[in-house]
Amino acid sequence: MTIRKSHEKKGGKASGSTGRIAGAAGAVGIAVMCSRVLGLVREQIFAGMFGAGFAYDAFVVAFRIPNLLRDLFGEGALSAAFVTVFSEYDTNRGAEETWKLAGRVLSFFAILLSILTLIGIYFAGPIVNLLAPDFNLIPGKSELTILLARIMFPFLLFVALAAIVMGMLNTRGKFFIPSLSSAFFNLGSIIGGVSLALLFPRFGLPAIAGMAWGTLIGGLLQLLMQLPALKKTGFVFRPSVKFNDPGLKKILRLMVPATIGLSATQINIFVNTNFAASCAQGSVSWLNYAFRMVQLPIGVFGVAISIAAMPVMARCAARKDLDGLRRTFTSSLLMVFSLAIPATAGLILLATPIIRLIFEHGAFSSFDTTQTAAALTCYAYGLFAYSAVKIMVPVFYALDDTKYPVMGSFLAVAANIVIIQFTIDTFQHRAIALSTSCVMILNFFFLGAVLYRKLHGYPLARMAWGMGKIGLATMVMSGVLFMTKQWLQPLLAGGITGELIGIGLLVAGGAVIYAVCLHLLGLDELDEIVAKVRARLGR
Repeated sequence: MTIRKSHEKKGGKASGSTGRIAGAAGAVGIAVMCSRVLGLVREQIFAGMFGAGFAYDAFVVAFRIPNLLRDLFGEGALSAAFVTVFSEYDTNRGAEETWKLAGRVLSFFAILLSILTLIGIYFAGPIVNLLAPDFNLIPGKSELTILLARIMFPFLLFVALAAIVMGMLNTRGKFFIPSLSSAFFNLGSIIGGVSLALLFPRFGLPAIAGMAWGTLIGGLLQLLMQLPALKKTGFVFRPSVKFNDPGLKKILRLMVPATIGLSATQINIFVNTNFAASCAQGSVSWLNYAFRMVQLPIGVFGVAISIAAMPVMARCAARKDLDGLRRTFTSSLLMVFSLAIPATAGLILLATPIIRLIFEHGAFSSFDTTQTAAALTCYAYGLFAYSAVKIMVPVFYALDDTKYPVMGSFLAVAANIVIIQFTIDTFQHRAIALSTSCVMILNFFFLGAVLYRKLHGYPLARMAWGMGKIGLATMVMSGVLFMTKQWLQPLLAGGITGELIGIGLLVAGGAVIYAVCLHLLGLDELDEIVAKVRARLGR
């Protein structure tokens, strides 16, 4: 009780920033949920049409090449660095200078990424052979992967420019439309991809190439659908390239070390793909399907709260308000934990029935379900850390200090390689998922310790008190879910309708039990989230 009272006594600023973040995160979360659901539909289509094997393995590796760069330029280093500098300009320099900076950044990166795209298309063969050398052991697999990589490389340009536009809109307080843009990516991928996949075989082209062109269509739609909202903010694009622009130079300076610092997971995925390609055929697919599943809560919780908190933290840093930055970070972290930890428990308990319900159709077999569920369970262990790091890294941007994420990434990559080397012979593809979770947890503790020093401490007692409540509520929920799952087993084994009803009851029941427990225990951050959701639904 003492801790809660002291928190409330700190005045309206803490609850005000928490409320703003909760409200924005709610809007982002709804948009991201739409996108992730459409993403699951997209993966269902892949599973039904191609299963887990030759064609989908090739697609995953091919898409991973531009997608790795996308995560660095789009959702990673560029996005965070741009929001930091753009917020500083917006706070201190006025609209004219801010829009001028935005035009120069868009022009510069359009040129840079076009050059990178052309280089990537030309060198697709060597890149694929570096990433998945064991594909050469299967006739035609490397050649198909190279073809798909060349088709999808321009995706990098579209989605990175979309990320800059998203940063501009977020800084202007517009969260819903830019977060919904990835839903248009999935729509383009589904409608365009499936149409072309059905058409291509008539002309002697592989069906999976249609899905690659669909990915390109989706990336273009993700950019275009944000432009009307950007125009309403008053921005008019005027092409301008000025390499010595102070704002652009600051963005690049933040990006160079942060490209490594924010890319720990992506670098590990690159390494993991190499290991997975050496395992049984289908391993790349199993891991990708499982990772797509775990990305749903990461996107709804970690990414949504991170996007909402980033401009608030950047403004605190611009005003030199270290106390406000500390409060915002702590509240954001507790919000993430209050959502990610029960999601972890739910995914572990329900991995097999969820995978069976979503993917086991058409070419996707029961064996694929077993192997994908095993990978999902291993990925789920690191869900809380993965989501928390999404909150932590932007704090380093706000403080204009990105060397520690760089150090954390090197530590994570080294640990990942060591863990996989010692476990892959025994656990095969599961070793890769488990190692990913382990290194994310390691990175979380490392960055948390550094931030404690950089922020001159943050309220560990409040964090521990909040974590205790979250842990207790999760334990109660898990116990009820475990017993109810046994009771509903006949329903879960009764075909797609029974599975849908059973999983729906388990997920809804678990969410209600958890929310009631946490409400009774009294977690301020959950109350803020619930209040904002109610207000939004009541409109």
